[in-house]
Amino acid sequence: MPSIAEQLSERLGDAFASLGLPRELGRVTPSRQNPDVFPFQCNGAMPAAKQARKAPRDIAQAVLDAVAGDALIETAEIAGPGFVNLRPAKAAINARAAEIAADERAGVPVTAAPRKVMIDFGGPNVAKPMHVGHLRSSVLGDSLQRLFRFRGDDVVSDIHLGDWGLQMGHLITELEDEQPDLPYFDADYEGEYPSQPPVDIEDLARLYPQASKKAKEDPERLAKSRKATAELQAGRAGYRALLRHFIDVSVAALKKDFAALGVHFDLWKGESDVNDLIDGLIADFKARGVAEESEGAWVVRVARDGDKKELAPLILVTSEGSSLYGTTDLATILDRKQTIGPDLTLYVVDLAQSDHFEQVFRAADKAGLAPEGSLEHVKFGTVNGPDGKRLRTRDGGTFRLADLIASAIKRADERLHEAGLAEDVGAEEHDRVARMVGLAAIKFADLQNYRTTNYVFDLDRFTSFEGKTGPYLLYAAVRVKSLMRRAEAAGVAAGPISADTPEERELVLALDAFGAAVEQACENRAPNAICDHAFTLAQAFSKFYSACPVLSADGEGEKTSRLALAEATLKQLELCLELLGLEAPARM
Repeated sequence: MPSIAEQLSERLGDAFASLGLPRELGRVTPSRQNPDVFPFQCNGAMPAAKQARKAPRDIAQAVLDAVAGDALIETAEIAGPGFVNLRPAKAAINARAAEIAADERAGVPVTAAPRKVMIDFGGPNVAKPMHVGHLRSSVLGDSLQRLFRFRGDDVVSDIHLGDWGLQMGHLITELEDEQPDLPYFDADYEGEYPSQPPVDIEDLARLYPQASKKAKEDPERLAKSRKATAELQAGRAGYRALLRHFIDVSVAALKKDFAALGVHFDLWKGESDVNDLIDGLIADFKARGVAEESEGAWVVRVARDGDKKELAPLILVTSEGSSLYGTTDLATILDRKQTIGPDLTLYVVDLAQSDHFEQVFRAADKAGLAPEGSLEHVKFGTVNGPDGKRLRTRDGGTFRLADLIASAIKRADERLHEAGLAEDVGAEEHDRVARMVGLAAIKFADLQNYRTTNYVFDLDRFTSFEGKTGPYLLYAAVRVKSLMRRAEAAGVAAGPISADTPEERELVLALDAFGAAVEQACENRAPNAICDHAFTLAQAFSKFYSACPVLSADGEGEKTSRLALAEATLKQLELCLELLGLEAPARM
């Protein structure tokens, strides 16, 4: 079920090949110049001219001669130095519209080469509430898992909790300072540890920054936390029991935050889950000479000839005997290799961690854990305030994600009232619509930017029902749903599609571009391609709806054809929203 652009590329590829030139020169893309008249263009004549030693326009003419009379092409012309402009035939547009309308995947085929894909995203730390810094990883990672699944890949997502580093030592020692009589701190205790946690999430959120501040000011306090971390990692029973409490309390809070955001994970594993693999991994690295001793620590040297900047060795074991993030990341790669066997692993983590992942990936390649190219850092920028710096609360504190979501829903509710929307539904349904709109506002605002771009958080702009926003797309879907309900009430059903007007043809071509958008989003690990497509589709439908009456169309065939176009639009638009982690209400 190739798109029209793909069919045209096949035809022109044949034409270039008949001239003894590479087929790939026949690639056809959407036109940027005069797309209303010629929706597609091929630029292959320019690079072909160098190979053939002929004028580009001569090659372009030879290509047009080769495709003359092809039923797929209504009109073709040469423009400028040798561009080939193309307008597909009406029959081809109608045939493609029928395919899209009949396909539950809205015209996007399943990949012929599916892979096992692991997506590591979210990555919150135990004992810390979710904050705005987690928004991009969570929203981007969730959209990527949806995209790769839709593409046809076998996807496994893992939250990869931070539960094994120095922060655990900070928590243990700070809790001991506050409640020294708890049995967890008695090294000789041999009884059962309490089943109820001695802390809640608010306690953990308080204890960690207290301990961290003390450790920064007092070297002895830092040494105490490091010692507790090493004892935890060595298996001290009381500390392991506390860790389990910390994890359980944190996960319960995290699941609420992720549920509110509409994000899910297949696995809820943390660094501590691979602890049993670490000793063997380190021993193997030492035995094979992958790791070497350096000033009491064990490191993996990952620098390579030709590096543009110096890359420090990855530390496997510190001189105090503790493992670090790099060690647990390597053990996690080993665990995933043994239990899942991914062909590709994506780490959705901010740009600041680029050097860390370069160290880990090179060490994994050097040790034979994962071949080069099978591990990929999907990096992203920051969410900033109006001052261009990382978004903060008014008092300079960290913005909790739960508060951010609540603010978006509250502003969405205000926007609905201002626009007179969702007024004829009950209070419970109105609240549900406000939540959908609020989440669409912040998630679409994040995803519409290419992932490495920093952006300014502007809730007023994000919650607008006009312009390129999530609420606009939801409203566009609701309009089509309303049309579908009216058609059903009038007893009108969709029929064969005949795209007779320019607006109808433009809408079909917009629908036809969905597959290319999905492929681009997957290849670039960038859902903004889906955001762009959804917005273009919504605009094309709005233009069609204004110019082409549906239920009041003159003829029955025209009416049922346009209804079928509207139905196909809704199906594809809702697929786009689903890939972005959004949902449109039935009414608004």
